[in-house]
Amino acid sequence: MLGLMAAAAREAFEECGVLFAREYRGGPLVDGARAETLGIAYRQAIEAGTLGFADMIEREYLIAAFDQLVHFAHWITPPHMPKRFDTYFFLAQAPIDHVLRHDGHEAVDSTWITPAQARNDADAQRRTVLFPTLLNLEKLGRHDSVMQALAAARDETVVTVRPEVQTSPGGRILRIPIEAGYGAEEFLVVGEPGQNARVVKLDVASDAGGAGKQSS
Repeated sequence: MLGLMAAAAREAFEECGVLFAREYRGGPLVDGARAETLGIAYRQAIEAGTLGFADMIEREYLIAAFDQLVHFAHWITPPHMPKRFDTYFFLAQAPIDHVLRHDGHEAVDSTWITPAQARNDADAQRRTVLFPTLLNLEKLGRHDSVMQALAAARDETVVTVRPEVQTSPGGRILRIPIEAGYGAEEFLVVGEPGQNARVVKLDVASDAGGAGKQSS
């Protein structure tokens, strides 16, 4: 898990400039001015792979603040997909004075948005949001504040999700463990993989043909 947290912290810095690090053990996170200066000096090299995130931490006499990251979800792409991912999701509160800037390559736009707005934009096809991200946004949106979301994530056990896929007349049925906490174990996905698709949450008792109680 420590290696995964290191990767998440590196990506947060590399792709959007937020730095989870301290000047000394137990101290506050580095301030926004320091994070931006380090970003200008190191982000491109870290992205290019010519310098490691740990190298920057050591060179600048920093302490990585992995304690700020809370494990939220774990998704594995179904076996039938030609390209697969084993992905861990973390929650963290963005440092208040850090200026977040996308790198222009892996991340090409930046905006502050609520989970509900992201879901609405996906339904309206204004944004492309993949199925795991869509469900994670919905789960995150159950909470009224960052602190509530972080506290809930700390208390919950993360259950690995590897969707099982079955075709039906109305679209694809994706089955996930009910214990994962997404409110259902079956979802009807209407639309092509990798594109905006409408997701319908099926009742736990629904059959493979998509019958049963549904909610968008």
